[in-house]
Amino acid sequence: MVIKIRGLNFTYPNNNRVLTDINLDIEKGKKTAILGVNGSGKTTLLYHLNGITMPQTGSVEVLNMEVKKNNLSKIRQQVGFLFDYPDHQLFSTTVYNDIKFGLDNYKYPENEKDQLIRKAAKDLQIEELLNSPPYQLSLGQKKKVAIAGLIVLEPSIIVCDEPFSGLDGYTLLYFKKLLSDWIMQGKTIVFSTHDVDLTYEWADNVIILREGKVLKTGTVEEVLNHEEIYSKAGLTRPMLYDLFSHCNFKPRDVTKAKEYLKNFVFKNSGLSIFKT
Repeated sequence: MVIKIRGLNFTYPNNNRVLTDINLDIEKGKKTAILGVNGSGKTTLLYHLNGITMPQTGSVEVLNMEVKKNNLSKIRQQVGFLFDYPDHQLFSTTVYNDIKFGLDNYKYPENEKDQLIRKAAKDLQIEELLNSPPYQLSLGQKKKVAIAGLIVLEPSIIVCDEPFSGLDGYTLLYFKKLLSDWIMQGKTIVFSTHDVDLTYEWADNVIILREGKVLKTGTVEEVLNHEEIYSKAGLTRPMLYDLFSHCNFKPRDVTKAKEYLKNFVFKNSGLSIFKT
């Protein structure tokens, strides 16, 4: 396990208790969704994974390092954090300088910086934006710049707060592929979301939070294929779950669902109403 959380509690200064007795293990090389309605504690939990917020009671261990002040520099180099709003982490006059910020902070050799920046920009397809002011970019472009600023440090864990919110269909598909490619490289993705359909289709593991407590955790199949979990968590059922609720086969993405229905029609009528 790359992340271990034991007995974590957190209360904000206004006495609003956000997390209560959180105990979790997060697997290496998996896409783990922190799923819950607004106000369930998702963002606060993510903030503990690289020390943006420090544990008040209990412990958080990342890559065998406890999250505490004397470990923060090492942890943050290995745990990249993508905020819900990329403007929260873009503040330089050019995209180039924003990507360069982390390299400066960790005192990378000057002769390596330019090569690393341009590689990250190429990977994110933003080479033509390097001299642009970040504030002039679209939301999708800003998220690409923010991610470039993370991956330039080659972290082993990427933590994302609502990474797909506000994106158009094309950019959403691009980011899903990008994050999936990182998983293939052995990285670990932890992301928060309130989107049940996205979690059902794309995540490997899921942690459901309700009012700051862990309601259920496990693989997507173990957690989201059970009817009772949705009412308990205040979540709507995924579209594909509803569509195939009375079938033995429960596809988790539209492509597999379409293939199943096409084969079903062929077997039962010899005709297909689906275009290929």
